[in-house]
Amino acid sequence: MRIGIFTETYEPYISGLVTSEIMLKNALEKQGHEVYVVTANLESFKYEYDEKKRVLKIPGIPTGIYDSRLSSIYPVRAVNKIKSWKLDVIHSQTEFAIGTFARIFAKQYNIPLVHTYHTMYEDYIYYITKGYFEKSSKKLLEYFTRFYCETTATELIVPTNKTYRLFKEKYKFEKNINIIPTGIEVERFFKENIKKDDCIELKKTLKIDKKDFVLLFVGRLAEEKNVEFLIKCQQKINQKHKNIKLLIVGDGPGKEEYEEYTKKLGLNKNIIFTGKTAWGEIPYYYHIANAFVTASKTETQGLTIIEAMASNVVPVCMRDEAFQSMVTEELNGLFFETEEEYINSILKLFKNREELEKLSKQARIQAETYSSKYYGEKVLEVYNRAIKEKQKENKYGIISKIVKIIKEKLQ
Repeated sequence: MRIGIFTETYEPYISGLVTSEIMLKNALEKQGHEVYVVTANLESFKYEYDEKKRVLKIPGIPTGIYDSRLSSIYPVRAVNKIKSWKLDVIHSQTEFAIGTFARIFAKQYNIPLVHTYHTMYEDYIYYITKGYFEKSSKKLLEYFTRFYCETTATELIVPTNKTYRLFKEKYKFEKNINIIPTGIEVERFFKENIKKDDCIELKKTLKIDKKDFVLLFVGRLAEEKNVEFLIKCQQKINQKHKNIKLLIVGDGPGKEEYEEYTKKLGLNKNIIFTGKTAWGEIPYYYHIANAFVTASKTETQGLTIIEAMASNVVPVCMRDEAFQSMVTEELNGLFFETEEEYINSILKLFKNREELEKLSKQARIQAETYSSKYYGEKVLEVYNRAIKEKQKENKYGIISKIVKIIKEKLQ
């Protein structure tokens, strides 16, 4: 099968979405399929095509939102190249410019379109509207989402029940909704595949001592991730135990603000910011941590949770439905809702290493169910269903056209 993945962001940009796209491409290629990627060029205003990796980058204008660019919704120069691929199915990963291009191209060349809905945009509305026109903005967002996902997509994929209910109960979505939890290449994070000496070296670089208990956050540094909560709680944690450190891996618009806040609280020695980190190095950061922490409530799934569990690192999460499909309280992780609950959870793991070890083992077991191979197989089932649906649609379309012509002739 020849598959086209259309996305706004791709490597070298680092995010949960990019991780899932790379993983899906690798998983499908291992099964013998040809996978092409169409994405925005985040490095330069040029068209670039990597023949070996099958990645086409389309130039775009910087939006000022993270590293994203706004590309043309119909880049003519790219059309002939994509046509030459003779795609069997298109899988869009975004609703915006590249996603609109996917929709137009799929319709123009009669190719089935599968769409994965990754982001709960309703949770982000406030950051754009700042409280103004929120009701009308949500209505507009609902209309746009329904139009893109229901009117144009042959099949829809969502990662969790949380997203499924948004479409079924709120948006009254009528087409197929396939719940497929996004997988990752869990093997990358298994401790047997990690070089111990590299972990020791990384600890030295970050000035983390053997006696330090390390809390890890990996992700985009932006308001919706609620990183400020973790920093604020760290002050209270360190008042009780100085050798508990918070390691923050990632970059984003909030990085400087969080660094200033850390200085203001006098936590420079206990909170470490690494900035943007290479994709291949990420597993090593998990393996120098004792617990993974997140206070975000805007995730559709949270791939970093799976990465942590695959690394035998215990997740401590804000209680949210997106995480509850992966983490079971007291079995492979812990939940919290308040600052007090978060602090108590951290101190519990810090003081009780037997409990930490027990949760760690169960975390690894749970992570293995999110393998890229399984995810690739489930997505492939959706592709095949979309292709059959399109064939049926074409067949009935031809029949209806013939009937129409016959009726016109008889009149």
